[in-house]
Formats: sequence, C-alpha cells, structure tokens
Amino acid sequence: MLEILKYLKARYMTEKAQGIVEYALILAFVVVVAAAIANGGELSNKVSSVFTALSSSFDKKSGT
Repeated sequence: MLEILKYLKARYMTEKAQGIVEYALILAFVVVVAAAIANGGELSNKVSSVFTALSSSFDKKSGT
C-alpha cells in the first residue's frame, strides 16, 4: 500500500503537474470572462472599462 502511495505522489506531485494545474486555472478564468462578455450586462461593461483603463495607462507610460 505504501508503494502505491509513493508512486501516486511521484506521478502527480511533480512540476509538470503544477504547470498543468496553472494552465487549467488560467483557461478557466478566460472562459468565465469570455462567457460574461458574451452574455452582455453589467459585468461586460466593467471588464471593458478595466481593459480601456489599462490601455490608456500603457499609452500614457509609452508617451503616445
């Protein structure tokens, strides 16, 4: 039984697994934001305003 636990730990607790989990979390976030934007409504307006504010902030910093 202990050997099975050691095997499972070695298999699923590696850096590769951590990278896959991080990628899945980012993908889930993108899907939620895309669904909110596609639905329209207040959340869509807030997300749009955040991206507009970021864009204008970058424009000010770059001098254009």
